[in-house]
Amino acid sequence: MGDDSEWLKLPVDQKCEHKLWKARLSGYEEALKIFQKIKDEKSPEWSKYLGLIKKFVTDSNAVVQLKGLEAALVYVENAHVAGKTTGEVVSGVVSKVFNQPKAKAKELGIEICLMYIEIEKGESVQEELLKGLDNKNPKIIVACIETLRKALSEFGSKIILLKPIIKVLPKLFESRDKPVRDEAKLIAIEIYRWIRDALRHPLQNINSVQLKELEEEWVKLPTGIPKPSRFLRSQQELEAKLEQQQSAGGDAEGGGDDGDEVPQIDAYELLETVEILSKLPKDFYDKIEAKKWQERKEALEAVEVLVKNPKLEPGDYADLVKALKKVVGKDTNVMLVALAAKCLTGLAVGLRKKFGQYAGHVVPTILEKFKEKKPQVVQALQEAIDAIFLTTTLQNISEDVLAVMDNKNPTIKQQTSLFIARSFRHCTASTLPKSLLKPFCAALLKHINDSAAEVRDAAFEALGTALKVVGEKAVNPFLADVDKLKLDKIKECSEKVELVHGKKAGLATEKKELKSVPGRAAASGAAGDKDTKDISAPKPGPKKAPTTKAAGPPKKGKTTTSGGSATAGTKTKKGLEIKEIVEPELSIEVCEEKASTVLPPSCIQLLDSSNWKERLACMEEFQKAVELMERAEMPCQALVRMLAKKPGWKETNFQVMQMKLHIVALIAQKGNFSKTSAQIVLDGLVDKIGDVKCGNNAKEAMTAIAETCMLPWTAEQVMSMAFSQKNPKNQSETLNWLSNAIKEFGFSGLNVKAFISNVKTALAATNPAVRTSAITLLGVMYLYVGPSLRMFFEDEKPALLSQIDAEFEKMQGQSPPAPTRGISKHSISATDEGEDEDPDDGANDVVDLLPRVEISDKITAELVSKIGDKNWKIRKEGLDEVAGIINEAKFIQPNIGELPTALKGRLNDSNKILVQQTLTILQQLAVAMGPNIKQHVKNLGIPIITVLGDSKNNVRAAALATVNAWAEQTGMKEWLEGEDLSEELKKENPFLRQELLGWLAEKLPTLRSTPTDLILCVPHLYSCLEDRNGDVRKKAQDALPFFMMHLGYEKMAKATGKLKPTSKDQVLAMLEKAKTNMPAKPAAPAKATSKPIGGSAPSKFQPTPAPVEDSVSNTIEAKPDPKKAKAPGVSSKGKSAQGKKIPSKTSLKEDDDKSGPIFIVVPNGKEQRMKDEKGLKVLKWNFTTPRDEYIEQLKTQMSSCVAKWLQDEMFHSDFQHHNKALAVMVDHLESEKEGVIGCLDLILKWLTLRFFDTNTSVLMKALEYLKLLFTLLSEEEYHLTENEASSFIPYLILKVGEPKDVIRKDVRAILNRMCLVYPASKMFPFIMEGTKSKNSKQRAECLEELGCLVESYGMNVCQPTPGKALKEIAIHIGDRDNAVRNAALNTIVAVYNVHGDQVFKLIGNLSEKDMSMLEERIKRSAKRPSAAPMKQVEEKPQRTQNINSNANMLRKGPAEDMSSKLNQARSMSGHPEAAQMVHREFQLDLDEIENDNGTVRCEMPELVQHKLDDIFEPVLIPEPKIRAVSPHFDDMHSNTASTINFIISQVASGDINTSIQALTQIDEVLRQEDKAEAMSGHIDQFLIATFMQLRLIYNTHMADEKLEKDEIIKLYSCIIGNMISLFQIESLAREASTGVLKDLMHGLITLMLDSRIEDLEEGQQVIRSVNLLVVKVLEKSDQTNILSALLVLLQDSLLATASSPKFSELVMKCLWRMVRLLPDTINSINLDRILLDIHIFMKVFPKEKLKQCKSEFPIRTLKTLLHTLCKLKGPKILDHLTMIDNKNESELEAHLCRMMKHSMDQTGNKSDKETEKGASRIDEKSSKAKVNDFLAEIFKKIGSKENTKEGLAELYEYKKKYSDADIEPFLKNSSQFFQSYVERGLRVIEMEREGKGRIPTSTGISPQMEVTCMPTPTSTVSSIGNTNGDEVGPSVYLERLKILRQRCGLDNTKQDDRPPLTSLLSKPSIPPVASSTDMLHSKLSQLRESREQHQHSDLDSSQTHSAGTVTSSSTTNIDDLKKRLERIKSSRK
Repeated sequence: MGDDSEWLKLPVDQKCEHKLWKARLSGYEEALKIFQKIKDEKSPEWSKYLGLIKKFVTDSNAVVQLKGLEAALVYVENAHVAGKTTGEVVSGVVSKVFNQPKAKAKELGIEICLMYIEIEKGESVQEELLKGLDNKNPKIIVACIETLRKALSEFGSKIILLKPIIKVLPKLFESRDKPVRDEAKLIAIEIYRWIRDALRHPLQNINSVQLKELEEEWVKLPTGIPKPSRFLRSQQELEAKLEQQQSAGGDAEGGGDDGDEVPQIDAYELLETVEILSKLPKDFYDKIEAKKWQERKEALEAVEVLVKNPKLEPGDYADLVKALKKVVGKDTNVMLVALAAKCLTGLAVGLRKKFGQYAGHVVPTILEKFKEKKPQVVQALQEAIDAIFLTTTLQNISEDVLAVMDNKNPTIKQQTSLFIARSFRHCTASTLPKSLLKPFCAALLKHINDSAAEVRDAAFEALGTALKVVGEKAVNPFLADVDKLKLDKIKECSEKVELVHGKKAGLATEKKELKSVPGRAAASGAAGDKDTKDISAPKPGPKKAPTTKAAGPPKKGKTTTSGGSATAGTKTKKGLEIKEIVEPELSIEVCEEKASTVLPPSCIQLLDSSNWKERLACMEEFQKAVELMERAEMPCQALVRMLAKKPGWKETNFQVMQMKLHIVALIAQKGNFSKTSAQIVLDGLVDKIGDVKCGNNAKEAMTAIAETCMLPWTAEQVMSMAFSQKNPKNQSETLNWLSNAIKEFGFSGLNVKAFISNVKTALAATNPAVRTSAITLLGVMYLYVGPSLRMFFEDEKPALLSQIDAEFEKMQGQSPPAPTRGISKHSISATDEGEDEDPDDGANDVVDLLPRVEISDKITAELVSKIGDKNWKIRKEGLDEVAGIINEAKFIQPNIGELPTALKGRLNDSNKILVQQTLTILQQLAVAMGPNIKQHVKNLGIPIITVLGDSKNNVRAAALATVNAWAEQTGMKEWLEGEDLSEELKKENPFLRQELLGWLAEKLPTLRSTPTDLILCVPHLYSCLEDRNGDVRKKAQDALPFFMMHLGYEKMAKATGKLKPTSKDQVLAMLEKAKTNMPAKPAAPAKATSKPIGGSAPSKFQPTPAPVEDSVSNTIEAKPDPKKAKAPGVSSKGKSAQGKKIPSKTSLKEDDDKSGPIFIVVPNGKEQRMKDEKGLKVLKWNFTTPRDEYIEQLKTQMSSCVAKWLQDEMFHSDFQHHNKALAVMVDHLESEKEGVIGCLDLILKWLTLRFFDTNTSVLMKALEYLKLLFTLLSEEEYHLTENEASSFIPYLILKVGEPKDVIRKDVRAILNRMCLVYPASKMFPFIMEGTKSKNSKQRAECLEELGCLVESYGMNVCQPTPGKALKEIAIHIGDRDNAVRNAALNTIVAVYNVHGDQVFKLIGNLSEKDMSMLEERIKRSAKRPSAAPMKQVEEKPQRTQNINSNANMLRKGPAEDMSSKLNQARSMSGHPEAAQMVHREFQLDLDEIENDNGTVRCEMPELVQHKLDDIFEPVLIPEPKIRAVSPHFDDMHSNTASTINFIISQVASGDINTSIQALTQIDEVLRQEDKAEAMSGHIDQFLIATFMQLRLIYNTHMADEKLEKDEIIKLYSCIIGNMISLFQIESLAREASTGVLKDLMHGLITLMLDSRIEDLEEGQQVIRSVNLLVVKVLEKSDQTNILSALLVLLQDSLLATASSPKFSELVMKCLWRMVRLLPDTINSINLDRILLDIHIFMKVFPKEKLKQCKSEFPIRTLKTLLHTLCKLKGPKILDHLTMIDNKNESELEAHLCRMMKHSMDQTGNKSDKETEKGASRIDEKSSKAKVNDFLAEIFKKIGSKENTKEGLAELYEYKKKYSDADIEPFLKNSSQFFQSYVERGLRVIEMEREGKGRIPTSTGISPQMEVTCMPTPTSTVSSIGNTNGDEVGPSVYLERLKILRQRCGLDNTKQDDRPPLTSLLSKPSIPPVASSTDMLHSKLSQLRESREQHQHSDLDSSQTHSAGTVTSSSTTNIDDLKKRLERIKSSRK
């Protein structure tokens, strides 16, 4: 039974996988209980079982499987992650559950499948079930069918896709197994319930008996519409709401519900397509033209039979439609007309949307044929036109329908109105936008006054339908002038109307009107969608979305010809509906009566006095009275009538007149001023506008009227009045007033057309002032309308036209001002209008206002046949004629007769010249027809795309230009709808594919939405990804992210299902990649009203995605390309956004974005990138030419640390953007040093990419930047890392071989500067590599550079050795290029000048010729070698090679500025003494350390200057020997500190006895109170040695079987005894730093858990002692440090997978102990630091993660600690979060706030402390105001460029003074950039100040080194990127050195005459929790390597303990060391 109990102990998830069935059974039962208990569906507990659920359902043991199924069901129901398991679990259920004999298992299996469907995974479930139908086991098939049936029955046909099920039904009916056939019958019945007769056609071929049985069953089914009984999760809430509403609202809602659940499956979808074109009789086209009607009838009957097929295959039906249309239009036999109409009906029904392209041709013909009276003909025509309507949209055929409305024949008028009424029924509020409704209403309103009653009735019906569809508010503006009787009639018709989309359509909109402003319906599809999801209609919302096609964004711009004026009218009406507008005209008597009630009687009497003074006094009284009147009681009309009373506007005294005009303005501003009142005064105002004295007052009054009556109306009135009189002064001033008014009010709603006629009159005026004013007005209009305005004036005289052009030129590039008036008053109406209507009325209307010519009569049959002639010359003539017709007409109407078919034929002409000519004509056509060209996209546009596959480049280019010209007019929606585009992409023509994909990649990113048909292109896109042609593959990859942007990753991934497995994997990988590059969808067009620039009209971004050719002007064009859409007039800098995906950022917004820093400092970002590169997580920067993946990788790395806008510039495809980026980087170089250095590796990599560009200007700019960059780096004393160097220098060296001299010079200058930041000796190999290039210039330059290096730095730079290097160089003496030879010779001469004849030895054998050349050159140079050049010192920067983890910088004071080599050399020769002034004590100047870059992570402080000469005294390198330590060691050491250092170094000895002796000595010191103080300053050092020894015992001694365990126990006793002694002395205990305490605790806890110790007999005693010691450590150490250490230790132990739970538990026990001590220690703790540690802990372990821990202790520990802190500190605790960078994101702050709130709630009474605080708070409040002003001032400084630093310094001072000051409010509203900038600035100041403040106090270090002693964050795991910490100072390193020396048996005695190094250990204020041992290890390994290399000692550290391993060092070593020391001294200059 042993193993029974084994599995009982296992956790639940492991039981579930156990091999014993009992264990699994128990596991499933427990899992079931757990699942039922978990309340939170997002609980992390669920994730544990993700991989197990499949095993639950597929368990091999039937009993266990049942339990597993139950658990799985509960899991699926409740877990949010359950969806991820759908595929595997359902396939498991199908294969392993459905074949089980137990019914319960099957039931549960079915339930699980249904539950998956409920959690929105229906598709996957259905897929698996359908796969199950192919299984050989009939049981499984039956169960799958049953599951599908139940799913359909419960969820309905919306969720369960019927098409795939219906497809397999016939196969199931043929099954040999009866149960399968029976089940098939049941599901057929269920399907019939949902889709009724649509199922008959697919099942028509099954066995007749079965069909009969089915028919019988079908008849029994209830007739009602079925409803789903179960809902998806997302629908359940909706359903609940619906039920509530039903119970509340009764039937009204229920009705809507019915409407919604109409069967969704369309029989059409289930049908197979039939191809009929090939089946037409061969002689059909001849017969249909035959003279005998019987023959024509035969032909038509043949067609009728074919079109009866319910679903036709798409194809080219143009000829057939043309033939049928001809019969309908021209045939005299009415029977044939009806027959042809039936054929058209059949075609329209069978082709559906595919017929749409022919609709435009047929509709006018059918409508005109309604003149026939015969009912059967009329009926056939009605059916035809109704069927055709369903294949297209009302928008597309509106032009044709409206044209027929004016026909004189009443029957045609009647039938057209009825057709409109029927069409409206199919519309919804969103598909019947205002722009469409307006022209229809206008036409129908004419009909309601028709003489024929049937025409009137039809019009009433149509208007009534419109009213029902869009609601009263939308239609009312058009019915303003209809009398009440007719209005009632319309309303009556409206009530009778039944809508196709359910009754609700009207209802919803009616209710909606309460909220939305009329005209909202005209928004885009999206807006419509939003509105429909109104509470009143929860269901129809989604249903309507798809029907919004007509109003989708691309069509928004289109208005009909009457656009402008109508809009103006309606807008005004709407705007004023909110005010009280309509005011009847009052008689003069009534006015006098009203006025007398509000004006003083004297005033009214004196109005017409003959004395002007009396009149003036009267006006003054009048004005006073008006000023005092309330708005509500001011009778405006009465008052203005009084003013107009005689003498009225003929007043002769200008003072009285001025007052009068001023009063008019006042009344308009203060009262409810109507248009009626305005009309009374406007005439007078216009009359006075030209008056010199009164003109301004008149303008003021007009502006006031415009504010209240809307500018469009006022302007129209004023203009017509001005131009109906002769006074030129008045005319010119009116025009001037209007120019200003437009600027003040904006342009929206103005009737351009009306103005233009007046402006033309003005331009023709004889008075020049009038002409000038008119031109000025045109200039202002140009700002809003754009270049299209010029079209209206092209026929003016050239002189005038040039003036107009000059005015336009002036306006170019300016942006229209923001409207300042007219907004506030009507904000309620205007804001919404501004947004939604703008696109309807600005620039785009202008195009619609142009007079369009009807050219269909010119497109004669003769011309068409010419174009199709066999002779190409005649074809060309025909095309020329067409071009002539279009050119002449300029703007044409959409009806162009047979031209489309004729031109289409020419697109595949064998003569390419004609193809190009046709394309040119099509471009003209697009411009001439404007947006109306939409209706020709399918029949003409798609064939243009076919031309993209032409083999000739120029033809393809012309086709692309044409497609773009079309798309510009039509928008993209038309192109993407339907299958046409995907059919084109399907063609395997590489040219077509790459051009088409390129075009889509350009257009898709600019669209906000796309038709669903886009998905049809995806399979072909995938085949393009694997095309043989590389260009096609490239284009397909480029287009991939843009497809994904619209379709989403899920859909795209799903579409890979049909690919072969190998292809699928490849494509999925590409999809993953594209997912990361996927751009965001373009934002909605900028909302005009809300932007600071441009007001309501200017930022009119058409949603049409048509790209405009890059016009120089930045003003708004007719259709700005959303890609480039910016507010007009964006400065050049603003343009940089052109390539961006977000179309409509206005310039101001962009400049905001550009304010912050361009480089963001990411702590340890650079280190992480290096690690990634080393760990091969990313590509190594190494290539011959940069591939895409390198560029992408760099882009990704940059995204986190480079400002977004700059990155877009940097990676733009256009080189000018690179130049801009470089210019910005140069500007920011000085101000963002830290950022530049933090991102240096990325900047250099980016610059290497620029080296591969061909553009010289970019290269020059890059080199310029590099020069500045390296100058800055050398000033900052920065040192390049290996990574930076190797990924940059080789590419820079490539450029040294550029042909351009100036570039070579720059590169050499950069190489020169680089030596200041990167060791010349390391540069050498890179340049050496460059000499192997094939480019001779590069070889020569590299050789010269090598010569310079040797000259400057001496032979030391030659790598790997001088000999090898010189041999390489000497090879080039024989080069065939003269320049290379010379360079090689010069380099060797330079070496000769340094080293003399030794050169020849180093070079080795040269050919005679080369040798003689060299000797000759040496003689000529005639330089004698000097001793080693002084310049060698210059290598100094490399000596301090080092990496600081944060910013990789090593700064030095100004005294060591190394700006130029020259100065240095000078100073050297001038002051030989200088070299001796070394400010360092010693330096590990071994080549090993110099070359071993990147491993040392610690910065060595610069040390004090000491005399090193004594080093050469007697014993240089002591004899290594092992000896016992003398007990009287003190006698040999005159200095206590050194003694202690030495003894401590022996504590860590590998020899147990040595260690025990050392410990005994330290114990002696610690036990004597008077001596214990000597240990002060050595505590960390001692503890490090101790826990190193503990580690040594644990890892080595305990494992060593030869060792006596007694000895180990003895050593442990000594260590623990020592520690207890130490931790009893509180002053010493407090010196232990966090990092050391952390490691100590780690060591002690590990020891307590060491099972090997327990086995020893005295082991228990040791563990008890350790326990005691731990308590001492906790109590006596510095409480902050120990708390911090424990938190970090806990964090590490929880992170480490290897550590045992017991370890964490003990750490937590220690923490609990600390919590108990808190009440006594709270005041001595640095709370800020503790909270920071807790914050970091919570960051690493958020609450969710902690809850996942197996034990609940961690979270309880944390809560207890925080709770205790809160309890002790109260609200004040929140003031201690100062060290946390972004508090708002900190979980800690939120947690504390919750706790505080909780505790506040509990303690009602305030403690005494609170009352004490009260007093001080009052003072605080009074000073708070001052403080805020002060802080505001500081932040103003920080925000300004000049005073940033000063501001930061002040802020730092202020924070220091008032530590609890809250600067959060000031930061809160600023950008993230600014916040991090301020925080970073404060940190830098703090580090500088701390550095300066600390060092002088503790040491005598000179100021040069202040900064170097900054605490250096060490990036080890335990510090978790956190830089608050303690570092190990130099004395520790010295100790380590001693330890090493001692291990090797070297003597340490001769060191005691140095000053104690301990004085250098300054205690930093905030120690980092860096694991000291990690640092120690890296250091030790280096020291060991350096020792082994340079002392040639082979001592193996493990052998050093055996006595007698003595190695004597040769004298050469001593010489070597002397030289090194010599070099150390000189380099200290």
